[in-house]
Amino acid sequence: MASTSPQRCCTAFEESRRIATGPLREVALKVKAVADQGRQKTILVFDDLTSELVELDLRGSDADVLDRLQAPGLAEGGDVPATPEPEDAPRGPGRPRLGVIAREVTLLPRHWEWLGSQPGGASVALRKLVEEARRTHEGKDRARRAQEVAYRFMSAIASSLPGFEEATRALFAGDSDRFDAQTQAWPPDLRSHAQGLARQAFMAPEEKKGVA
Repeated sequence: MASTSPQRCCTAFEESRRIATGPLREVALKVKAVADQGRQKTILVFDDLTSELVELDLRGSDADVLDRLQAPGLAEGGDVPATPEPEDAPRGPGRPRLGVIAREVTLLPRHWEWLGSQPGGASVALRKLVEEARRTHEGKDRARRAQEVAYRFMSAIASSLPGFEEATRALFAGDSDRFDAQTQAWPPDLRSHAQGLARQAFMAPEEKKGVA
């Protein structure tokens, strides 16, 4: 479940109809207004970045709803942040403050032996390897994340629609034409949102080729 930061942008659907999109505080008030009409239709609110469902407590007045959004909780994304190195931590001669974070890494002895033989030692070698991997796989990783976001939305709200299974296959195969064809019969608002999310996966650049 996504966190409820009031600045987070979200989109709300009443069954297949999009009823609001924008900052969560605005979406929450619109959702409350629709829910208060008592139409007994399912309303789902999605985080625009992750497609995670956002749970809203709509009890009480508009002010009550907004107050609950401001209540303290976990940081964005719900993760507990790693503790940076303290400012007064002892440093070796000439060691700059890089904002590095200490965490345990488990490797085989031969891995440590190789890292230790690299210029600058194990830490420098690991940082270089991570940066190189990020650059090399940036496009592929971006596409994978976009696929996951699109699939999360589709599976939550469109799994019973015709063409869902084929659209899912097309999404993970990177086949935009087949995806659009399989979602063409979906309700307009759902189709538009799903295709917009999927487009981010289809537009992701190809994985960079390593230098021989």
